[in-house]
Amino acid sequence: QIRYSIPEELTRGAFVGNIAKDLGTDVAKLAAANLQVLSDSDSQYFSVNVNTGVIMVSERIDREQLCGQNPRCFLHLKLAIENPVEFYRIEVEILDINDNPPEFPSDEVSLRIYELASLGARFPIQPAQDPDVGTNTLQTYHLSANDNFNLNVKARTDGGKFPELVLERALDREFRAFHYLVLTAEDGGSPPQSSKIRITIQVLDANDNHPVFDRPSYGARLVENSPLGTLVVKLNATDVDEGPNGDIRYSLSSHNSAALRQIFAIDEQSGEIRVQGNLDFEEATVYEIEVEAKDMGSPTMEEHCSVVVEVTDVNDNAPEVILTSFSSSLSEDALPGTVVAVIHVRDRDSGEQGKVLCHVSPDLPFQLRKDYEHQYSLLTSTRLDREHVAYYNVTVSASDLGSPPLSRHITLPITVTDVNDNAPQFEQASYEVLVAENNPVGSVLVTVSAVDPDSEQNSRLSYSILRAGGTDPGLDPTRYLSIHPTSGQVTAKFPFDYEQTTYLQFHVEVSDGGSPALRNRTLVHVFIVDQNDNAPRVHFPRAGEDSATQFRISPSIVPPALITKVVAIDADSGRNAWLSYHLVEATDPGLFSVALRSGEVRIMRALQETDASAHELLVVVRDAGEPPLSTAVTLVVLVEEKGPEALQGSEARAADGGGLPTITLYLIVSLVLISTVSLAGLAALGV
Repeated sequence: QIRYSIPEELTRGAFVGNIAKDLGTDVAKLAAANLQVLSDSDSQYFSVNVNTGVIMVSERIDREQLCGQNPRCFLHLKLAIENPVEFYRIEVEILDINDNPPEFPSDEVSLRIYELASLGARFPIQPAQDPDVGTNTLQTYHLSANDNFNLNVKARTDGGKFPELVLERALDREFRAFHYLVLTAEDGGSPPQSSKIRITIQVLDANDNHPVFDRPSYGARLVENSPLGTLVVKLNATDVDEGPNGDIRYSLSSHNSAALRQIFAIDEQSGEIRVQGNLDFEEATVYEIEVEAKDMGSPTMEEHCSVVVEVTDVNDNAPEVILTSFSSSLSEDALPGTVVAVIHVRDRDSGEQGKVLCHVSPDLPFQLRKDYEHQYSLLTSTRLDREHVAYYNVTVSASDLGSPPLSRHITLPITVTDVNDNAPQFEQASYEVLVAENNPVGSVLVTVSAVDPDSEQNSRLSYSILRAGGTDPGLDPTRYLSIHPTSGQVTAKFPFDYEQTTYLQFHVEVSDGGSPALRNRTLVHVFIVDQNDNAPRVHFPRAGEDSATQFRISPSIVPPALITKVVAIDADSGRNAWLSYHLVEATDPGLFSVALRSGEVRIMRALQETDASAHELLVVVRDAGEPPLSTAVTLVVLVEEKGPEALQGSEARAADGGGLPTITLYLIVSLVLISTVSLAGLAALGV
């Protein structure tokens, strides 16, 4: 970077610098390199002679137009050279010259001053303005020679100089009614420049005492955001005159800005300055109020003073919480330390009141990490479990260090997404089912149920039957049973037969829809309950389809001699196999009896000559089922002299002809009944 300094207002073509010399290169080389000058501003103030390497002024440069009141003024150029391409930055400082004289707002000003104005009274004059800077700007004022007034220059905190006429000798209107003065404003240039304003002073009679403040300046200190109507200061000015000439009215000077007038107001009679706008430390820390006190004389007399108000900062700005990055969903298998959100905080207050601390509830599985001064990261502190808590409202609190502290909260809704980390669990470790035999096909035997605390696809369950051992190791449960894959209902494919299978067990497996799927099993015990589906079967005595069993007894048999015993069995079990024997029909009902439980057939009285020689007995064997089933057997007892005694009988053909028509009828009826029952049982079994 190359720097030059030139004064403003140079003529066109004025020398600025020799770029070839300062770059240490040959002029011919610059010409061949196609040297170009590029300006950062809209105007092209400089040009370069490629033959000599000299930078010259190409346009008029007015430093006040470019930089205003800035103490230093720069113009920046760029030199571009080709082959190879190179850029050089040139900084030209524009030095101020004394090309602007101080100027007053007007050429003449008029003042009216009472002849009895107190010595030392001050009369402000509109100050002159000089756009130059440094020593070339306004430096001092000069007052023309006179007998009554002296000049005082008041310097403000912003560097401005305000001239005031100070009465040094009492006025006498009868001696001189008008005073003509000349005020000269002079800058510090070389040579200095100046301007003048004519001051015409009219000396008025009567009200010869101006108000006097009890101090030349006042100071006050207020906290920002003070309530409207807060008293800033109470001014006190006195005027020794009486009547209207001593009645003082206070007002804010015209020197005050419009913004200041919106913040402060003064009571014209009491002199109380009160707050009427918002005091904000972040906008201004000090206010300087110019106040004037005027009496009610004719003409009025006035006095001026300044009130300096310092504003102290209070903690009136809550921290701001800005969400830079945020993920609203988080997998439950996220590792501790996973970043959920990035938060930026700031506070407009100053000092300790502008420092911000953030925190979250310690009861949540989240923590804050301070990345740097104004940034925090929200992290997981422990592992998450969606089945325990599926949703979190994480409140991040930001508090400053003020007294009392201010805080702001932001709530972050975080949803925990599911992973397949829970296997299905059956409601029972095992199931026991009682099923009546001959059950309908498709009837529901049992419903197994499992639960999975996971969600959505991970909790969708599917049931299936596995092979398991039972009473028959080779029995495959899937041949007889099926299960609904979603409801868990186990149904029968075929009717069960207690006489073939009394017990069946199998495993039911449930799997979820996760990837990979998780599984569990339960054991189901099926107990077949017997039904009365088998009629009793007579084992003794045996008889053919068309024959009855015959027994021979002696006419001299002694009661209660045992003639025979009917023996029957029932394939059912339990109550369905409890048998009872009943004598249904007999040629002589009082001659024979049948034991209810044992089936023993006995003669109950001695035979007589009038008794028949052949007796037909119809014995029915009945079980205890609901409804009961029965089987009938026909016994023929022959009374013969040569027959054996009790318990001796033999089978014989049924009597032919019309000798025994009743026995033949009973046999036919019995066979028909037995055949009908058998066919019905086979048909039911087939269904």
